[in-house]
Amino acid sequence: MKNIVKNTLIAAAGVLILPVLSFASGKSIYGEDDRKDFFQMSGDMQAVANSVVSMWKSASVTAEGSDFKLTTMNFGDRLNLCPDEKFREQPIGAFCSGSLVGEDLILTAGHCIKSEAQCLDTKFVFGYGVMRAGAEAVTTVPSANVYGCAKVVKRFLGGEPGSPFPAGQRLGADYALIQLDRKVSGRKPLAVNRGAALKKGDGIFVIGHPVGLPVKLAGSATVRDFSKAGYFVADLDTFGGNSGSPVFNTRTKKIEGILVRGDEDFLDSPAGCTTMATYEQTGGRGEDVTKISEISATIPRLAGEKAAPEEIEVRDVDTSGIQPVEAASRTLSFD
Repeated sequence: MKNIVKNTLIAAAGVLILPVLSFASGKSIYGEDDRKDFFQMSGDMQAVANSVVSMWKSASVTAEGSDFKLTTMNFGDRLNLCPDEKFREQPIGAFCSGSLVGEDLILTAGHCIKSEAQCLDTKFVFGYGVMRAGAEAVTTVPSANVYGCAKVVKRFLGGEPGSPFPAGQRLGADYALIQLDRKVSGRKPLAVNRGAALKKGDGIFVIGHPVGLPVKLAGSATVRDFSKAGYFVADLDTFGGNSGSPVFNTRTKKIEGILVRGDEDFLDSPAGCTTMATYEQTGGRGEDVTKISEISATIPRLAGEKAAPEEIEVRDVDTSGIQPVEAASRTLSFD
């Protein structure tokens, strides 16, 4: 975990403005920092980002007329960032990320929602982003963009009772599927990969809320290791707050996993301020992503999504009226 960030947040805990961000170990920058704001994304990426959700403590989402106001703080001020750090002047506030995978279902990390009580105290907010060039981040959202938790459908976190890993050792899969208090309107559920698995070297990207910032896209990443039980390792540019973010296949745009763990986020600079941890593209420990196969069977298929062969229902058919047809003989040769 990132001690620098933890200490900064603890020091400000008395203010009780923001929740502690979700840092299941750290995340960081690999190679060039190519993270993009919503307005910088292509149209197809914006369509995907529209179905990525930010997660907030209920106390940080307050009614303001017919809208809701998000309680935020300045990223740079809160973490004592160095002057040239990217997104320094943007707001932070969300503690985790998630994705819409059903008409009322959110997929996120298991360490983001630890209990039913915490789920009920969480608001799921769509549309938290910098939507136009030169504009401020959206921190007042319409009520239609804010949802509550109805229940935890399924949850798993390595290191907890029932896990094959030792207590406190958060390895393997880490996921939660949440049912919202109503169906989501105006946004499409995202497709998950139910077919062939990824392999080392495949291209991937992630969309979420690093450090609780407005929604960001981080691409130009690849799978480093797909051999781990329950998760794979990649060189994604992610941070605390990205926990629960959907990780997509660059080619298919389908969800391949859930961002859950990673390397150090921030480091002390000799100048006395905080800087983002940066590694060579192939350096660092990498970021851990729960494989979508760990939870995909619990996610209902989308309308029009083809069923797997074992799910296709075969019914009795009356063949009494069908007359056989004699096919012409032919010879096939195989080289």
